[in-house]
Amino acid sequence: MQFDSKKVISSLGGREAVTKMDSEERAEALEMLRTKELAERVSHPRTVSEIDEDVCTRAFRRGVGTLYCVGATTPFGIRQANEGLFVQRLPKMPKQPGLIDYFKLRFSPAHHLLRSADLALMAGMEEEIVFACLLHDLGQVIMKTDHGWWGAQLLEPYVSEKVCFAIRYHQALRFFPDDTVNYEYPKDYNAIFGCDYEPPPYIMHAYQYCRNHRWYMAARLITVNDDYAFNPNHDVEIEKFTDIIGRNFNHPKEGLGFDNTAVAHMWRSIAMPDTPL
Repeated sequence: MQFDSKKVISSLGGREAVTKMDSEERAEALEMLRTKELAERVSHPRTVSEIDEDVCTRAFRRGVGTLYCVGATTPFGIRQANEGLFVQRLPKMPKQPGLIDYFKLRFSPAHHLLRSADLALMAGMEEEIVFACLLHDLGQVIMKTDHGWWGAQLLEPYVSEKVCFAIRYHQALRFFPDDTVNYEYPKDYNAIFGCDYEPPPYIMHAYQYCRNHRWYMAARLITVNDDYAFNPNHDVEIEKFTDIIGRNFNHPKEGLGFDNTAVAHMWRSIAMPDTPL
């Protein structure tokens, strides 16, 4: 979803009103605007071919990671509402950053992830499911395309096999209903993908593989607790999950990005996204 800067500023009460908002207020106002516009698009969904015609009207690819482009639709929320929607200078990371540091300094506000995990927590689900919900869309910070696979790879050295599996396959499961847990095809997908969209064969194969796996329900419960409503009144802080993170995330002593794992470079890219080469 693209945003016209003049329209955004006008919807927030004008330039003067925007300058009086702090970054959190701007993010929340933009999230509400996104929810309203998405609702309008859901009520008038377009076809796959009609959506494809928009490719050459954007200054960014639809699959771009959320950390690298302002204006892309993202579960982390649009970061700023100032004129032009420019990216902002990011705060420095500590020398040995942990997962909570990344949540606060690179993933913030991360409302979607926090709310999804909180929904699982309030439903009394097992801790690994809550934890998987907290992390399920982290891949989108680098790449929205196939974010389940990106996220699983990013997290694989530090989480259990079950959590990694759930994150990888939740992406495919989103497109397929499951009446046993009251999961329906998300209505907003008609607007995002097109009202006549059919998942490609690799997604179908991933779904079939996962459907017959012993950890199917772990991945399915991520989709059940995915916060499609984007409720702006449901505020959650990452500190609520400090103990869960401590029990389920294997923090490297060197800090994420500096431990010489096969994915350290991915964490460094998140920590230092303005590095040109």
